[in-house]
Amino acid sequence: MSEVNQRSRLHLNPPSNSSDLTSTQTWTHTPSLDSPCANGVMVYMSYLSKTELLTFKELLMEKKFLPDSLGITWQQLYRANWAEVVHLLVEYLPGALAWNVAREILEKMNQRRICSLLQEELEDILPTLEPMDSCLRKTPLSLTKEERDNIREYKRLVMGKNFLVCDSTVWPGNQADFLYINVRNHEAILPCLFLPRSPQGRQPKIVVVHGIPSIGKTTLARKTMLMWAHNEFYAHKFKFAFYFHCRELNWVGERSFSELIEGQGLRSQALVSKILSRPDQLLLLLDGFEELTSSLITRPAHLVEDWNQKLPGAVLLSSLLSKRMLPEATLLIMVRPTSWRGVKVLVKHPSHVTLTGFRRTETLNYLRLYFKDRMKRNQVLDFAMTNTIVLSMCRVPVVCWMVCRCLRKVMQKMVNLTEACPNATSLCVLYLATLFPTICKKLSGSNYQKQLEGVCRLAAEGVWDLKSVFDKTDFQLVKVDEATIDAFLQVNILRKLEDQGDRYVFALFIFQEFFGALFYVLFFPQRIIYYHPLSQVCIQDLIAMSRSRENCETQMGLFLFGLLNEACAGIVMRSFKCRLALGNKRKAISVITLLNDYGCYDCSQLFPCLTEIGEESFVCSALESYQKVFLKLGSLKDLQLSAICLRRCRGLEKVELTLSRAFYQDLWPDSADPTPSTQLRENKIVFSWWEDICSVFESETNEDLEVLMVTDSILEALFIQIVTTTLQKPQFACCIKTLFRVLSENQHLRQLGAEHTKLGEEAVKSLCIALNHPRVFCSVLKNCEATFRDWILLTSSLQRNSHLKAVLLTASAPNIFGVKYLLLSYLRELMLENCNLTEDSCQEIAHSLSHSKLLTHLSLAENDLKDEGSRHIWNALKDLMCPLQRLVLRQCSLTSACCEYMTSPLKKNKSLQSLDLSFNRLMDKGVTLLCKALEDTDCNLLVLELEQCWFTSASCSTLASTLCRNRKLRYLDLSKNIIRIKGMLTLALEFFRYGRAEEVLLSKKSNKSLDMYTRLKGPEVEGDHLKIVEDWNSCYHNML
Repeated sequence: MSEVNQRSRLHLNPPSNSSDLTSTQTWTHTPSLDSPCANGVMVYMSYLSKTELLTFKELLMEKKFLPDSLGITWQQLYRANWAEVVHLLVEYLPGALAWNVAREILEKMNQRRICSLLQEELEDILPTLEPMDSCLRKTPLSLTKEERDNIREYKRLVMGKNFLVCDSTVWPGNQADFLYINVRNHEAILPCLFLPRSPQGRQPKIVVVHGIPSIGKTTLARKTMLMWAHNEFYAHKFKFAFYFHCRELNWVGERSFSELIEGQGLRSQALVSKILSRPDQLLLLLDGFEELTSSLITRPAHLVEDWNQKLPGAVLLSSLLSKRMLPEATLLIMVRPTSWRGVKVLVKHPSHVTLTGFRRTETLNYLRLYFKDRMKRNQVLDFAMTNTIVLSMCRVPVVCWMVCRCLRKVMQKMVNLTEACPNATSLCVLYLATLFPTICKKLSGSNYQKQLEGVCRLAAEGVWDLKSVFDKTDFQLVKVDEATIDAFLQVNILRKLEDQGDRYVFALFIFQEFFGALFYVLFFPQRIIYYHPLSQVCIQDLIAMSRSRENCETQMGLFLFGLLNEACAGIVMRSFKCRLALGNKRKAISVITLLNDYGCYDCSQLFPCLTEIGEESFVCSALESYQKVFLKLGSLKDLQLSAICLRRCRGLEKVELTLSRAFYQDLWPDSADPTPSTQLRENKIVFSWWEDICSVFESETNEDLEVLMVTDSILEALFIQIVTTTLQKPQFACCIKTLFRVLSENQHLRQLGAEHTKLGEEAVKSLCIALNHPRVFCSVLKNCEATFRDWILLTSSLQRNSHLKAVLLTASAPNIFGVKYLLLSYLRELMLENCNLTEDSCQEIAHSLSHSKLLTHLSLAENDLKDEGSRHIWNALKDLMCPLQRLVLRQCSLTSACCEYMTSPLKKNKSLQSLDLSFNRLMDKGVTLLCKALEDTDCNLLVLELEQCWFTSASCSTLASTLCRNRKLRYLDLSKNIIRIKGMLTLALEFFRYGRAEEVLLSKKSNKSLDMYTRLKGPEVEGDHLKIVEDWNSCYHNML
């Protein structure tokens, strides 16, 4: 693999001319969740071209930077990729020496930009690097000629066992049309598996490779072993490597680990002892945890250090995983999500890598290679691009092959693909249908339905119990006989495990998922209930499973909803010669309605199921009661499913939308589809989905829709352009309505906002257009990013907006010029919470506030205003032109000194009725000063919030006296202060003394979090009594 290809696979962005490193271009490496380079050190070494890396190696060898005692040969160094070179440097050159050596060589190569990146990393990592003496490594293990011959023979054996990894007819059953294509991102993983990680700069001792069934974990492990045998995988580090499948540990009785190693092909016990005496040079690959029959041991007392001690398989494996045995060895662990639950309690400080299978472009490329005829190829590509659930399933290479095989058979019959394959489930049905004639011949007609039920029951119970390996007893419990097992083995639906006796698995896990779903739609006329009913909880779990496929569990739920589609059910009955009952269909609608009643607005789990069932009447009935939806768009699949289902939502009142970075990566992948015509067709499809999303916000579609929130999103210019500029091109004339244009035309939308969102220039312009609509009264921007220029653009537009009444900004930084624009606008309510305002900003804020004419509510909460900054605000309150009713200075770093400045403003300002000073250190002195202002008859405060202001019972006497004189105050928050029982008694006695006890109502402080708008509006005043809110125990409530 070329270094250029490696860089592209790692999502690195090197400059166009690698020798010119003086430009200001910023290089970034953005590790994804499945990135093997996450937290890796010296990742910038990947920027070197193949020729430059070779020069680096030559200089490293020529200058003799590596100790001769290590025995590193030029052949080993020549074959090393960039990550292995980094590993070699960090592993054998202690502390900062590895970085110093690399910098010296790079300077000789005139790689100035990489040198600067190296220096930045070294300064950052230097304090956490391990001590020098712990980095020194032992000399290589000394072997006799006979032992070296044994190792070479073992490597030849490994090559023979793993050679078929690269065969073009690996699976299934050596089918001639199976195209084995290396998964690109899997190829990028291998070099980086043991890249040293920050902050210690050490190689991970445990690497866990996660992946769903059939995604390629075992293939990756076998390829690792093959590369090791060819001295092409960390040859300087791992002198010995062994692959173990957990089925090998299911022995009866006890064996030692040394015996297990000897059984791998090493004929010498002495050689095994030498190997295990140097575990720092040992790599162990562990796979197939789903086939382990015994539970792992988690109690430390039961774990063993001695590799010569005979142990049960589960104890031996647990000792290895926990590092009790061979702690210096390196482990590479392959696990399914379900198996990881049992493994993770044993492994400590692992590094994680996730295999994700084919990307969308790779899947489309596979389809293009499979279908040679151009007309058929275009038909298949159009079908796949409009079925994102199918494309998602095709991430698994063998499933991609199955889909191709089914589509080819369908097209041979000259029928429409969409009609013949109504959903993704039907493709699985059509593939299995080619195998079932053999099964039907093997089984008698009267016994066939019962045997099919038994296989389906076994599959379903296995999914629920997280079980994929079955023995004869399991088949007997569901009354499946030997003839049925043989029939399913013959057609490769079941597979018998090697050297495991009578133990079986479904050849593909997708088969177990499908037959598990089929169990719940089979028809049994002899029973009172003629199908197997699902409980409400089970249906909820199956809906949740349909979404969590990428990270966990199964898609049995997706298949169940697919089988509930009447067209798909018809294919099953014709193909499998069985009757189906769709009684669970009615139950599914009631469960989906209940999910809405429970407030489950996240539709990312529900929409795949509704799309798979694909029936208009069902989807409309299921979504009829939905008024709020939460959409997470992380892929084109999410976009299509949302487009399909949202069109059926007619009573929406609130939509919360998330556009993640993953969505952009899926929309514009790092390597675009090489065929322009394919990309053009796909663009049209994507635009039509976006138009469907936009149609939800049209007045005619959802008359009650009032709130749109955009959260955790990145509204970059490229995205805005694709929904504004690109859609207006002539070839997309039918799709010219963009999201923001539709929003501006919506006659009912009243609140528009964005949360955790990056706003680009185009997004800001479009947002301004949408906010100019007369019906929109409130805009919410929480934790949003924008440039200085874009904030000015937005706030200046808001200043001229005469319709908008409220703007709520929190955890955003609009700059002081933007704040001035907002204060001088037509706004009635303004929140500037946690917006990086300081005491230096307050003079400008006060000046603008004094010229505001309409403002009634202002929040400057969670800004570091300090006492001197607040002084400007208080002075402005004396002569305000606006009818300000509420001021929030919550958590503004105020002390008792600020209370001296507020006395006069509270007397002079006649409109201010609500004041929040919570979470400021006012102390007893500050509360006493505040009481003086409250005692004045000109003070019109109705609401005063003093939560956690650090005052004690010492100020309660003054406070009680003030409250008895001030009859205007209606709400007082005293929670989270240090007044205790003594303060409570003081208040109670004063109220009794002044005859006011019956006018005071004590109320327990609610722990319920308030939304931004409610915080800005403040507590509601009810009746003529004084409501004191506190957090005392309820036993004190009767003291008044």
